Amino acid sequence: MPSIAGGGCWRLLTLHRGAILQHGRRQRPPFSSLAGGGGRGDAPHLPVLIVGAGPVGLVLSFLLTKFGIKCAVIEKNVEFTRHPRAHFVNNRTMEIFRKLDGLAGDIERSQPPVDLWRKFVYCTSLSDFEKVISPISVAHFSQYKLVDLLLKKLEGIGFRTCFPDEICSSAQDLVLENKILMGHECASLQQTDEGVLIGASFKSGGRVWERKLHCGLLLATDGARSTVRELAGIPMEGERDLQKLVSVHFRSRDLGRYLSSERPGMLFFIFNSNAIGVLVAHDLEHGEFVLQIPFYPPQQMFEDFSSKVCEQIIVNLVGWEPADVQVLDIKPWAMHAEVAEKYIGCNNRVILVGDAAHRFPPAGGFGMNTGVQDAHNLAWKLCLLLNGVASPSIMQTYESERRPVAIFNTELSVENFKAAMSIPAALGLDPTVANSVHQVINGSLGSVIPRNLQKAVLEGLFSIGRAQLSDYILNEKNPLGSLRLARLRSILDEGKSLQLQFPAEDLGFRYEEGALVPEDCPGATQKAEKLKPSKRSSDYIPSVKVGSRLPHMLVRALSASNEGVFSTLDLVSGDKLEFVLITAPLKESYKLARATLKIAEEFKLSVKVCVMWPQGSADSEAVEGSRSDLAPWTNYVDVEEVLRVSGNSWWEMCKTCRKSVILVRPDEHIAWRTESDVVGDADSEVRRVFLQILCLNSHRM
Repeated sequence: MPSIAGGGCWRLLTLHRGAILQHGRRQRPPFSSLAGGGGRGDAPHLPVLIVGAGPVGLVLSFLLTKFGIKCAVIEKNVEFTRHPRAHFVNNRTMEIFRKLDGLAGDIERSQPPVDLWRKFVYCTSLSDFEKVISPISVAHFSQYKLVDLLLKKLEGIGFRTCFPDEICSSAQDLVLENKILMGHECASLQQTDEGVLIGASFKSGGRVWERKLHCGLLLATDGARSTVRELAGIPMEGERDLQKLVSVHFRSRDLGRYLSSERPGMLFFIFNSNAIGVLVAHDLEHGEFVLQIPFYPPQQMFEDFSSKVCEQIIVNLVGWEPADVQVLDIKPWAMHAEVAEKYIGCNNRVILVGDAAHRFPPAGGFGMNTGVQDAHNLAWKLCLLLNGVASPSIMQTYESERRPVAIFNTELSVENFKAAMSIPAALGLDPTVANSVHQVINGSLGSVIPRNLQKAVLEGLFSIGRAQLSDYILNEKNPLGSLRLARLRSILDEGKSLQLQFPAEDLGFRYEEGALVPEDCPGATQKAEKLKPSKRSSDYIPSVKVGSRLPHMLVRALSASNEGVFSTLDLVSGDKLEFVLITAPLKESYKLARATLKIAEEFKLSVKVCVMWPQGSADSEAVEGSRSDLAPWTNYVDVEEVLRVSGNSWWEMCKTCRKSVILVRPDEHIAWRTESDVVGDADSEVRRVFLQILCLNSHRM
């Protein structure tokens, strides 16, 4: 089967896009081209196939399954890696994990104690998080441990992990649904009348097989070197090869005990005259670490970093010899700052998610977090599409919403990486100089002198550079050393070094266009102000501007059956696809709420109304008013503010008035906001809103 190297050889596919309004109710054919059928031979079919069983692919499969969408996952590796890789889970991702059957709680219980990881340390050898802006804190949790927990969650909803030798080589006998097929690599793509035919290669019984799989939509979560992205012919834009590194996964309880008692922290940036590296303490109690070492090919080759060489580098960096260093794994990787030119290709059949769509420097921990949030944005839209509720063009809103976020996070990661590098630069070890020296050697010397000599020259120059970190130079009595130490103190005192938490960016990002209704009220700007990446993060400011994430405040339900305290984020269900309309208990707002519930039924959407009562103002008689004012609909909840932020009510905290009515999407972002007393024809206005969110404006008749 031929591979698809670009978009030109794909056949144009006509999708069912009609929409009919009849007797006040809207009817439209389902997205029937995803239902399976001819053109695929005997290949088993699913509406959605996910390529890549990393955290993003597993989260996406969990969300889709929860929403009732049949899917399966293929993973090219025969087993899940134990290399820790990503380890920082930011606020927004932890909020998403709260609704994955309690995954966030599992992470909190399993992660190292906060006091052992909340710091990062710059050295020459070896605040508790308040839950005010979010119902949950950030976490430090190795990626492979996260994958383990996700697999358990998937098992709980019926998923099964299958290995090549367990599965019959005959495609006809294979039921795809709710399976993770290990050892299956996507080798080819071909479009059919109903979707995409995938050729997946796998080894079994000592030979290589190819299995044909068919799907309506192919979701690429197969990482930074995405095969699907290449087969679909989607290029990346940005900077490549900012730095090449060797990642050394090792254990040493001896080192863990020492750091726990002497220097507890998460990240250690170690610079001395013998070696340079960044040590990530994944678990001090169990002595699990990853060491990142810069290297410069072709003078330095990955093969040069044997276990014995890496053990010696560890000793050089630590400053003494731990008794029990055990090197578990060594991997090379390159740091890029790139975003895919587009997220959706092949006539809307192939969608890039996570690292397949963007590759960031690790500074700030945006990679996995942005990917999980991609999945969260995409899942509910896929559900509405596959159930025939939304137009196929809703898929384009995934790109229009998430790609700007990735571009911004790329820029922020690069700025943060540069901030991290300001420390060695202040000490006389400027990484940009090292890179320039390497480029000169590769350019002018590479063609005239042997590689061994090139390597000697490079390492000699780097040795001279590392000598700047010797005690002889770097001390207060040496004028040069004193100046450099003063510069270092200034960088740290002013907070201009590496940052790990970005509350304004983690929680405050805003979609400017997409599956939403841009604000059109007095004083509102036509375009949201763009955040500019900076080395210092501003505070998160709660906002209910359209496109923003719903702000967090503690509330309690005013009903006898549910008196517990919960977050406003919990108004949005994690188990079903549901919109939420938040209003104050005002006559005009109730009128708009009734219209919303009525029109939602026409669109076959689930909507819940939340009536937000001021703290201490609600009584049983007042709450009974909601029952009569919203009748005959019963899908509503009355809640009361529990803990005001800085003394402000919900509406004051959100910088809006009590006349506001806020429609929240299933991914907890604001889809629409208006003031109830400015709406004339409530039914017409709400119908217009849902047509726009579901991308059905062009079909209105």
